[in-house]
Amino acid sequence: MLRGQDSPATGEDQLSECELKLGYTFQNRDLLQSALTHASGANHRLGSNERLEFLGDAILGKFVCEALFLRFPNYLEGDLTRIKSIVVSRSTCARLSKAMGLEPFLILGKGMASTQSVPKSLLADVFEAIIAAIYLDGGDEKVNQFLAVALEEEIEQASAGEVGSNYKSMLQQYAQREFGTTPNYELVAEKGPDHSKFFNVAVILQGTRYASAWGANKKEAEQRAAKNALHEIQGGEPPYPEQSDLE
Repeated sequence: MLRGQDSPATGEDQLSECELKLGYTFQNRDLLQSALTHASGANHRLGSNERLEFLGDAILGKFVCEALFLRFPNYLEGDLTRIKSIVVSRSTCARLSKAMGLEPFLILGKGMASTQSVPKSLLADVFEAIIAAIYLDGGDEKVNQFLAVALEEEIEQASAGEVGSNYKSMLQQYAQREFGTTPNYELVAEKGPDHSKFFNVAVILQGTRYASAWGANKKEAEQRAAKNALHEIQGGEPPYPEQSDLE
């Protein structure tokens, strides 16, 4: 790992390699170096990535709010807030930082460099700092392009319910326990253009068809249909309506 103020991470070759990991080439590489510099590896606090982290956190929140608002026009505030909280969480930022391979490029002080592994909080900080650095270097368009790629899978998983309650798994466990079988998911309808299509899915279990549900992708529609089925099985009302106002 490249550590400390005199780390070769400050060299042009190392910065070029980091840019390849990010998929973005800086016009001002001082911004990239600052984003990679932890307070322990800086000559003074203003030379660390702390200020960039502050700005990056705000840019990340704005991007995710706008992306969710446009992508899910039929979601209520509570749904949007739940998804946003997952996507912008510190654990998500740390995971993305690690997945991009940023850890070897961090500029750390000797004390921090002696640790066996970099704390997740530090990895989250550097991801937010990178966001701000790209914004300051390339503006809204470039940082939005970077975030659109970086967060696509995170938004997909969060909106599909794969982070948090997994209703498909819960329904499958119930079906196997009670009937020794698995539920089927039927695609009932599709609406919208190819770039913004919505899907309507229903659960069929033991010959019973439960209330269908709409989703912005098939995974999400299946999760919602499974939740409908679980509520109906327990004698309740399905939380998601079969009808849609998408037209």
